[in-house]
Amino acid sequence: MSNTLPLPFSKNRSAELLAFNRLLDIMDDLREKCPWDRKQTMDTLRHLTIEETYELSDAILEKDLPEVRKELGDLLLHIVFYAKIGSETNDFTMAEVINGICEKLIIRHPHIYGDTEVKDEEDVKKNWEQIKLKEGNKSVLGGVPASLPALVKAMRIQEKARGVGFDWEETAQVWEKVEEEISEFKEKAENGTPEEKEDEFGDVLFSLVNYARFAGINPETALERTNRKFIKRFTYLEGKARETGRNLSEMTLAEMDVFWNEAKKL
Repeated sequence: MSNTLPLPFSKNRSAELLAFNRLLDIMDDLREKCPWDRKQTMDTLRHLTIEETYELSDAILEKDLPEVRKELGDLLLHIVFYAKIGSETNDFTMAEVINGICEKLIIRHPHIYGDTEVKDEEDVKKNWEQIKLKEGNKSVLGGVPASLPALVKAMRIQEKARGVGFDWEETAQVWEKVEEEISEFKEKAENGTPEEKEDEFGDVLFSLVNYARFAGINPETALERTNRKFIKRFTYLEGKARETGRNLSEMTLAEMDVFWNEAKKL
């Protein structure tokens, strides 16, 4: 009996290349023969790509790995689709897309492909941001997409600022800032203008995102888990109300709390 262990599935490189080549061939066929696929442009695909990205995010949060595999395939199709359109207009090819990211990864990992030494992941992040500036970025924050959801954007802004050393030194300092912002919001909530209230509330959220980052928490993931938890409990509450033949609008808060607490125990 051989002591050699079989290669992990992901290391079966020849099978991966064959599968990718198959997808490229199918994309060629669809673009030539299918009326819907032939009609698509980058603009028409954009909103579909965003939708697919959120579907992948949902699958990851649900820890549904078969669905993750499926959604990764959908996203890969979109990447191939964009590259196919780019090749038709002589702007770029799939090979240029792939080689472009390969070159970027090599350049931005000098501790792997060069003689730069790093101590930990923080050094890696700092090097990454410094290299981006050398590549022509005018600002460390220039790489943060303007259309990102605000909570995600706040996290990315803070991470990029940290990459060049602009950050708090200790978690306690961050929490003091949270308390300071909450106090300022409380004051404006009582006697401030609508604009002042909104401004101070934004500061509270930004400072909480900062604290979450120091605590190793992804605020977007945390809030989405709470959203899902609320939905499950509220759906349970609605179901129990229907079983009693009543509408929620007819029930007191105390009556609803009984079912809500049951949902929490479940």
